[in-house]
Amino acid sequence: MSAIDVHSDDYALTVHTSEDIIDCMKKGCLGSISVTPNMSCTDVCAEMLYRAVPELPFLPAMSVHLDFVEGRSLAGAASVPMLAEPAGGLMKLSWAGLFLASYLPWKRRQLRRQLKIEIKAQIEAAQRVIGSAMETAAASGVPCRQTKMRIDSHQHTHMIPVVWEALTEVIAEERYEVEYIRNAKEPLGVFLKTFGLWRSYRPVNIVKNVLLWLYSGKVDRYAKKHGLPSVYMWGLVMSGHMDYERISRLYAGMKARAERGRRDLELVFHPGLMLAEETTDEIDRVAADAFYLSGNRRTEKNAVEHMGELIR
Repeated sequence: MSAIDVHSDDYALTVHTSEDIIDCMKKGCLGSISVTPNMSCTDVCAEMLYRAVPELPFLPAMSVHLDFVEGRSLAGAASVPMLAEPAGGLMKLSWAGLFLASYLPWKRRQLRRQLKIEIKAQIEAAQRVIGSAMETAAASGVPCRQTKMRIDSHQHTHMIPVVWEALTEVIAEERYEVEYIRNAKEPLGVFLKTFGLWRSYRPVNIVKNVLLWLYSGKVDRYAKKHGLPSVYMWGLVMSGHMDYERISRLYAGMKARAERGRRDLELVFHPGLMLAEETTDEIDRVAADAFYLSGNRRTEKNAVEHMGELIR
């Protein structure tokens, strides 16, 4: 029987995003969340989390949400000039920039060194938040099933070869104890078999699905070698609009596919809505208009709140 995890990305992206996620946590709807460590509101959102913990039925597992495309460098722009703007330290590389650097040897080595510095800084920042939340839960008698570090990333950038190399080197060098690293591996066949939904998928998300599948083998091999769980992720083809209606139609097929593959299944949602006044220079304006400010975030929050009806 495959374990099913209902997950929310983007905690601490903005204050209102985090308030929506906390609301889902209070209702016991989320099995895990990702904590963004490099936004100016991260400390405020951390305090919100600590205050909320005693009111939770349980504390979801919490992942370090590595972010190299938004927010600010935590290592400092002088240490990572390929990643961050010299004035203000804003992250300056896009997903495409990280991808391209993976195939330019003269850039790849230098970028890998700088990524390692930034990854370590972001992990340490996120783990301070996560550790304090776990301590608050223990003191409050709130159950928590997490024991070790969990890792994923904004826009799944940790799957890109140069980032993956840097991440696994940092884990080995720092001897981090890790219980989970997201593998953005989503079975495309389940979507293609449901003919009536074909037109509801954005072509760019199909391309994203195929590309990340090609990168998923190394994550599988790493998971097997280090005793980490094998997992399918659900949240690429429907990225930006994980609605309950389509999830209901696809759920049985996706669950059966996970069971055949002897994998757990992680459903990745973005139930936190960003407010217009929260759009700062740390946030990509295109992403804000297309996703963070979209009413689809409310659609995803509604889906999260009803997932228990499917999973039971």
